Amino acid sequence: MAKVLYVHAKGGPPVGYALDRVASRAAVHLLALSELPAGVAERAEGLCASVVRGAAGTDDLVELITSRAREVGADAVVTFSEYAVVAVAEASERLGLRGAGPTAALARDKRLMRATWERRGIAQPRFRTVTTLRQLEAAAAELSGPLLLKSAWSAGSTAHQIIEGPEDVAGAWARSHAVMTESARLGYAELHVAGAGEDFIVEEIVTGCAEEWFEGSGWGDYVSVEGVVVQGVFRPVCLSGRMPTVAPFTERAGITPAAIGGAAQDRVVELARRAVEALGLRDCGTHTEIKLGADGRMWVIETAARFGGAMTVPQIEEVFGLDMIALFTEQLLGGSPDWPSRALTPADADGAAGSLVVLAVDGAGAPWPDRHVWDSASVLRSAPVGAGSTLSVVGESSLPDGTPVPVYDPAAGANTMAGLCLLSAERPQAVVRDFTALVDAMPRILPVHVPQGVAV
Repeated sequence: MAKVLYVHAKGGPPVGYALDRVASRAAVHLLALSELPAGVAERAEGLCASVVRGAAGTDDLVELITSRAREVGADAVVTFSEYAVVAVAEASERLGLRGAGPTAALARDKRLMRATWERRGIAQPRFRTVTTLRQLEAAAAELSGPLLLKSAWSAGSTAHQIIEGPEDVAGAWARSHAVMTESARLGYAELHVAGAGEDFIVEEIVTGCAEEWFEGSGWGDYVSVEGVVVQGVFRPVCLSGRMPTVAPFTERAGITPAAIGGAAQDRVVELARRAVEALGLRDCGTHTEIKLGADGRMWVIETAARFGGAMTVPQIEEVFGLDMIALFTEQLLGGSPDWPSRALTPADADGAAGSLVVLAVDGAGAPWPDRHVWDSASVLRSAPVGAGSTLSVVGESSLPDGTPVPVYDPAAGANTMAGLCLLSAERPQAVVRDFTALVDAMPRILPVHVPQGVAV
């Protein structure tokens, strides 16, 4: 039986879900660079041929991965974490195995990514790379505000800061650095590149226009094109839609499929194809975010050499019956899996699915007036979802019940989430409707947090 070294780190689809599907195609040897979620560790011991806990802070992560792969005789090395993509790609190159290839860093470092697209004339927001406060000040004077400062190596909208004018520059710079330091402490940071927390880009904020792209209301003004690169050829799978982000640009919900018409979807997919193929990737998943503007305008925001995180992949499996992780594992092992011949559309879907990140803000982004504690049973019992909808809580990606819900921090993004909910519905617009109602109801559903020692 073929052997796969699975490199686990924070981010990506739930590791329990992914492990099951990799194991359906090969014997799995797990190298855990981050702590396994509660409930997964014991199951992994029974599912995997071996489990080794590595040191994420090792000086040579590529050598660690390469050595372990050789020890177990791995026929492929896989990761679904943003933070380990580059290291796994480089290890696969050393081992002569299929992988994202030598240009994987172009799909990870936003500075390299944007520079590549700029040379190819691919539509994107105007930007500058910055590594010092003085450079940020100069960039802010050159670009048209408002601007968005973001880490070149971040994920999950962490360290994002909006700069309205010169007076905001110093504070934004200090805050973004502080958030990257905290993210690294929590394990949400690049594992391979030393000093990655010091690299930033600043970009102009382009104006979206969701109503010109979606028939229903409540949609965000950008989508992601989910796909895969097979021996250097981009293969689109489908589009995922969003609800509007929480300021500055923290994702609240992802919905599969995106309810966009065929001609419009074709245009979006073609832009994603140009963006992905410009990076020269070889064998990897892809997740490409595209901003949708007025009069048909579009801008590529970023792409990644891995599948979409959170519940994007499980949602695709639910509505399209496509096990992307199993297919990709087969691809890395030298097979020729049956990827879709074109991007799938809402007409191809069996219903719709969405995932909602629970943040302590209302539908308009205003903070909840009171602190609450996370309680999955209360959410499942009282969620105002439609008769044709089914709601569940993703325990692996949620806080333990009884934990105080973090105060939402705009700079920390998804690091301040309390829980993750998964919804199945009859159509995409029903997911938007139910999630809109659930966001509004959440402060009424969750118990109020009473600090220890305070009388009720």
